[in-house]
Order: sequence, then C-alpha cells, then structure tokens
Amino acid sequence: MTTARHQLLGYLFCSLLFLIWSSPLNAQQQSLQKLTITDLATPGTDLKIDSAIADFHVQGEYLGSLGFQRRTRVGLGLQVVALGDGQFQAVAYQGGLPGQGWQGGEKTTLSGSRSESVTDVTLILNSTKYRIQLKDSVAMVYSTEDQYLGSLNKVQRVSPTLHARAPGNAVILFNGQNAEQLENGRITKDGLLMTGATTKMAVHDFHLHLEFRTPYMPYARGQARGNSGVYIQRRYEVQILDSFGLQGEPNECGGLYRQRSPAVNMCFPPLAWQTYDIYFRAARWNEEKQKTENAVITVYHNGFPIHNHQEITNKTGAGKPEGPEALPIHFQHHGNPVAFRNLWIDPTPAGSPSDIQPTASRRCRLLHLLRRRR
Repeated sequence: MTTARHQLLGYLFCSLLFLIWSSPLNAQQQSLQKLTITDLATPGTDLKIDSAIADFHVQGEYLGSLGFQRRTRVGLGLQVVALGDGQFQAVAYQGGLPGQGWQGGEKTTLSGSRSESVTDVTLILNSTKYRIQLKDSVAMVYSTEDQYLGSLNKVQRVSPTLHARAPGNAVILFNGQNAEQLENGRITKDGLLMTGATTKMAVHDFHLHLEFRTPYMPYARGQARGNSGVYIQRRYEVQILDSFGLQGEPNECGGLYRQRSPAVNMCFPPLAWQTYDIYFRAARWNEEKQKTENAVITVYHNGFPIHNHQEITNKTGAGKPEGPEALPIHFQHHGNPVAFRNLWIDPTPAGSPSDIQPTASRRCRLLHLLRRRR
C-alpha cells in the first residue's frame, strides 16, 4: 500500500511539474503562431517582430545558373521560406523556378538558419547536394565539398494579369472604392477588401479575375498560414493559402479543395500580390434535376495554367450540395487577414470558356521577371 501511494504521489508531482513547465511554453507557441504582419513599415517594438521582418527580407525567390562554360551552364531556381526565429527551409529547382524554367523534375530540399544578429542577413542553407550562402540578395551555391558552382540573384516575379482591366460587359465586384456588389463587403482603411464577402449576383458561366495577398505569418504552419478560398457557387473551392515553397497539394494554394492538386505550385511569397483568372462552366442539369455534365474549370494562377478544363465531380469540402440553381461566389473568411482587390466578373454564354481561353493563354504565358540587385 505504501509503495502504491508513493507511486501515485510521484505521478501527481511529475504531472504538476509538466503542467507548470509546458503551459507557458504552449501559450507562447500559440501566440507566436498567430503573429501576423501585413505592413513591414510598422515601427519595431518587439524583438520577435524585428526578427521576423529581418527574416522576411531574406526569404523569397532566387534565380541563376550553375557552371562556368556556356554549354554546361544549368539553370537553378531557389525558394526560401522563413519559419521564424531565423530558421528557414528552401527548395532548389533544377532548370529554374516553378512556371519559369522548372519542368517538374529534380528538386532539392535545404534547411538552415540566419546568424543571430538581426542586422546580419547571412543565411547558410545545407542539403546533401548543395551548400548555399545568402547575403545581400545574392545566393552563392557550393557543392558539399565547397566547390563554387555559381550564384543566384533575388527576383520578384509579377503576374502578367496584375491590374488587368475588366472588359466592357464585366461586372465590377470591387475596385477599391465601394463594395456595393457584395454582401458583407468590408473595406480596410487602405482600400482593400477583407475576407467574408459574398457576391450579390448568382453565377453560372463566367471569367472571374481577382487579386489577393496573403499575410506574413512565419510561425504558422499548414492551414493556419494565410488561409482563405474562392467558393464558386458556394460549392466549389479554389483554395487560397500561403503555400510558398510547399508541394502543391489539393488543400494548398490553387488546389481544388480535397479533389485535385494544381499542376504547378505557382504561389508567390507572402505579401506579394497574386492573381487568379478563373474560367468556369457550371454543371448541366436536365428537367428532372439530374446532373448531365460536371462543372468544368480552368484556373490561371499568376498567369500560369494550373487547371486546364478540369472537371469538378462534386462539391468540395464544406461546399453546398450541387444543384441546378445558380448561387453566388463567396470569399472565405478563415481567420487570417487575406486581402483582395481588383475583382471583376465577365458572365459568358455557355461554351465560351474554350473560345476565350487561347487569348488568355497567349497573354498569360509570359511571366514578367523583375530583378532586384543591391
């Protein structure tokens, strides 16, 4: 009996110690996961925010080539993702960046940390193939045997459909001045549309253009990092998420939620403005309200076709059940300050997405690349 009592007391004591030790840490971790930055110009009043902003200026996309002779030079793209506290993960793409040279082949995962001083932006990334040193917007690439292979410069890609003008027959959903075409259309003080809005008009076939920006949440992971979505007819979701540098799954940016992955993960870094151009053909129904044809969708993410005439077999995730009645578009609120601007919709007659897509394709295949050198 005495031994059992001692064991019980020991268990209770250890449990109490664990609760005392773990609770503040969990609370701190939860607070950090919610750390959200939408304005880099905010004066630094917190060391965590200062460190996160220093990390932000390191993360991003880098592009260049390896090798010294013209015939042997090989393109290489690099996406660097900030994880908080000076920690980073990265992906190197053989041939270039997704949508800009990389053909879906070899890629290498790297990890590393920035020097402790927030004023020193040196970052060392390591993998089984490369050692990469980043400083002053240049990434120096070495082999694991410290042989210099080449350098990459930081780039900021811009979608070719950014600021796209609406055609004459389009309905302007939001232009930064009013949200009269939207239910619950809340506007920020700097003229951006907040999540949670729904179109007053129900939709059938259309071309939708929208521009969105995910927040910078370095400590958040997965679905907690810049989550929103475009719910077409409140049934079919094209996911919005800060998926920069990730695999490109059905529940990540550009995915048809839980149904189909994007052909390429075209997600830009957080705080960069991105575009969706969505061409949608609604499902067809007979007089007995039986579905005769699936809905069909084509999506360009930042000017690159990530879904091409893709059938949607059923509602996605928490979407409303399919039916013959037209329903509106909902811009999902998921707790993160995703922002929207330049929303317009061009209602089109049945079958016209295939007619207008070639024009969009010619316009969208050219990705503008702005190089930033210091």
